[in-house]
Amino acid sequence: MQRLQDQYAPSGKCFGCGPTNEKGLQIKSYVEGDGLICRFRPQPHHLAFTGVLNGGICGTLLDCHSNWTALWTLKQQLALDDAPLTVTADFHVKLHRPTPMDGEMIVRAHAVEVAGSRVVVDATLEAGGKVTASCRGTFVRVLEGHPAFADWG
Repeated sequence: MQRLQDQYAPSGKCFGCGPTNEKGLQIKSYVEGDGLICRFRPQPHHLAFTGVLNGGICGTLLDCHSNWTALWTLKQQLALDDAPLTVTADFHVKLHRPTPMDGEMIVRAHAVEVAGSRVVVDATLEAGGKVTASCRGTFVRVLEGHPAFADWG
C-alpha cells in the first residue's frame, strides 16, 4: 500500500512528513482500521541523550501523523476525490517516559471529533512495546490563499 504522503502530497516539503525533504523525517502514514499507523526508525542525530529520542522529534512525529489522520478523516467524511489540505491549529504532547531509540517506533492516531472542517485527533507514540508519548491535536482544513497551500502536492 502506498503511503498517504506519496499519494496526496508527493512534492510536500514538511520537515516531518514531506517526501521531498531529504533532511526531514519523511514519515509514512497508512490507513489501519478506523485510524492511521506510522512505523518509524530514528537516526542517530535524532537523539536527546544517549539512547533516547529527542522530545521535539516525538512531538513532530505525533503532530504530522495526526495531521494526516485529520486529512484522511475529512476526505472520507466529505467523500472527496482529492485529499483536503489540513494544518495544525493546536496540539498538546505529553511525554510519559523516555523514548528508546533502539528499534522501530509506532505512531497510532484516530479522529475523536469532527465539526465541519475541524478534526480533533488523539495519537500515541510507542517504543519497546510501551506508550512513551501521546498527543491531542486540533487540525483544520485550509483552502487556496493559505500560506501552506502553495507547498501542497
